Amino acid sequence: MSRHLPPTADNALASQLELAFEDNRLASQLYGDFDQNLALIEQRLAVTATPRGNHVLLKGAASRVDQARRVLESLYANLEEGRAIDIADVDAVIRMIETEDSQLTLPTLERKGKVRMAQIATRKSTIVARTPAQDAYMRAMERSELVFGVGPAGTGKTYLAVAHAASLLERGDINRIILSRPAVEAGERLGFLPGDMKEKVDPYLRPLYDALYDMMKPENVERCITSGIIEVAPLAFMRGRTLANAVVILDEAQNTTSMQMKMFLTRLGENSKMIVTGDPTQVDLPRGEKSGLVEAVNLLDGVEGVHISRFNDKDVVRHALVGRIVRAYEQDFARRLAEKEGDRDGLARTLGTLPRS
Repeated sequence: MSRHLPPTADNALASQLELAFEDNRLASQLYGDFDQNLALIEQRLAVTATPRGNHVLLKGAASRVDQARRVLESLYANLEEGRAIDIADVDAVIRMIETEDSQLTLPTLERKGKVRMAQIATRKSTIVARTPAQDAYMRAMERSELVFGVGPAGTGKTYLAVAHAASLLERGDINRIILSRPAVEAGERLGFLPGDMKEKVDPYLRPLYDALYDMMKPENVERCITSGIIEVAPLAFMRGRTLANAVVILDEAQNTTSMQMKMFLTRLGENSKMIVTGDPTQVDLPRGEKSGLVEAVNLLDGVEGVHISRFNDKDVVRHALVGRIVRAYEQDFARRLAEKEGDRDGLARTLGTLPRS
């Protein structure tokens, strides 16, 4: 329940709104420990949020007060559904609502509803999108056969891809998960490393394993790896295969060559999905070698069945400082990579900084 109050006497342009939440226990969880969730809303939306029992008084510019209302109502709805919230969830809903408002092209009097973000669920865990780009990426993985996740580290590209694959495996929609990554640091000469094939490539695939263990019970992951339901396949060993009834994930794809990327993409079989992730600003290929990821994104943009999700520093969901670090490095890497490849426009389009022709 909400109740609009008259404008404050000292600022006729300001707005006041009182929200009431029925469940005192849930209201306490909504505010967070020491009201930390309300403090973040105040900081990010430039409003004041004063809790009084199960009531919250919001003050500020009318548009910002409305955004704060929608944030609180969306978070409260999550609590009513039995889902716990933390400070990261608050940040995610604020991002979603700010983006939703910035994309409005026409004035509207419609009262905006609660934000419903995309989710990936398994028996062990449920992941909710934390940025608009993650939301679009998660929805694209459900409906498209080939999805590219392009952007900097810390945006959840690989983690969400593995989570989606684990969800489809549990639902019985696929029979296998295949994890692949170019081993550029070893020059693809994996035979010189000790151990069996899994032990040779484990260091390169650790981020993929971490996501699997978050989404599935450890004993289930180990059983699936032993039985081949979850397969570790170095990119160099994918040639000649047809991958059916599977989710095939290629991580660190910026380190593929043009020929490797073409080879990989043409492995797609019936009832399969491919998810390709990478950061075009962190290419480790030899000087003069063109990144297969950059080429593929530019060639396949607009092709039916292909979706390209572009992330940037605003989508980093680690520490806030990581986003600022990524922004600084991204600008420098983009300049140097474009000069090295001699394809300034192609790289810019891959990163989403240049309109499509």
